[in-house]
Amino acid sequence: MSLHITIIGSTDRKLDELVRSSGLRPSVATAVDLQALTRADAVQPDVLMIDVRGHGQLPPTLAALKRQHPTTSVMLVALELTPALMLEAMRSGVTECITEPLSPDTIGPAISRIIAQRTAPVGGRMFAFVGAKGGVGTTTLAVNVATALARTQESTLFVDMHPAYGDGAVLLGVEPRFSMADALENTHRLDLAFFSGLTAQSRAGVTLLASSDNPPTASIDMHRIRLLLDFAVRNYRYTVLDVPRSDPAMLDALEAATSLFVVTNQELASVRGGTRVAGAVGQRYTREKVALLVSRFDKGAAIGNDDIEEVVHLPVRCTFPSDYRLALHALNEGRPFVLDGNSKLRTAVLAFTQELNSETPAQPAPSSPGSRRARFAALRWMIS
Repeated sequence: MSLHITIIGSTDRKLDELVRSSGLRPSVATAVDLQALTRADAVQPDVLMIDVRGHGQLPPTLAALKRQHPTTSVMLVALELTPALMLEAMRSGVTECITEPLSPDTIGPAISRIIAQRTAPVGGRMFAFVGAKGGVGTTTLAVNVATALARTQESTLFVDMHPAYGDGAVLLGVEPRFSMADALENTHRLDLAFFSGLTAQSRAGVTLLASSDNPPTASIDMHRIRLLLDFAVRNYRYTVLDVPRSDPAMLDALEAATSLFVVTNQELASVRGGTRVAGAVGQRYTREKVALLVSRFDKGAAIGNDDIEEVVHLPVRCTFPSDYRLALHALNEGRPFVLDGNSKLRTAVLAFTQELNSETPAQPAPSSPGSRRARFAALRWMIS
């Protein structure tokens, strides 16, 4: 549903602008309007933002409003939280409190917490795929995992989070009219009806929110991304994210993700990139959420799973064999390869998806045999 937020008792234009920068469009009301909202038949906003910075006291009608409309969320804006004000806020049913100095970093997360509290999730799970470097097969893997999840007849959303020129639409064989950029510009309007108009339905059963065909003209707002992902996890059983590794706003907005998978392969440059990406997301989130996936796996390669794990300091969750012809054919046809045939690559993706469904951790794949000391020493030198 769209979030309706009303600001009470404020003449501060900066507060209005900060709320708008978080992706919402507030209305401004007075204490008289607050009195009218206490009526039993009054239509309630989803969030009341009450500004007490001028006097430091809550409106006396707030407690009555909360008794009449207990589902209305209340956010308090104060100069400081004194013990007396905190106690009064708790007794009046205030949901969130924010204090000076106000910034997007204080208002955005508070609004996100209110959204999470207001709407119980449908049990949605979110899987984020981040490439160690370009060309390791991250999008191909993410699209096929999303397609395999959709085969369970559960609602599955694929979000191509690249700001522009992402390949999700090509791999799914759809021509979307709108993109994630349109969703981020309209986070104040997000409900299922509106959001469905922005997405495209693939023949594989996956709902796609595509990447834009044009680069953004301004930096992407992290708080809008969070609003979008919170919406997704509440409304879809599965959400699969194809995340660009080079966009800090994208990497910093993945709190809703159930698991984050760093995709690498057995090349020195890819493992080096995997170390950097895994370090960034592992520091930002709990390391228990993060695991490695090795694409185009070759048992005879000089660099094996043990080597990768030792350098990146993360377990290899699963490996996927190389099948260039199959992947290229699927790309040209716009039909994910998990839908057809009986290839080893398809079998590996389906097995990995089944483990995601059952929440059973995959066993690490066997390490590659053979001599690799010289090249692995070089890898250590490159990363250090």
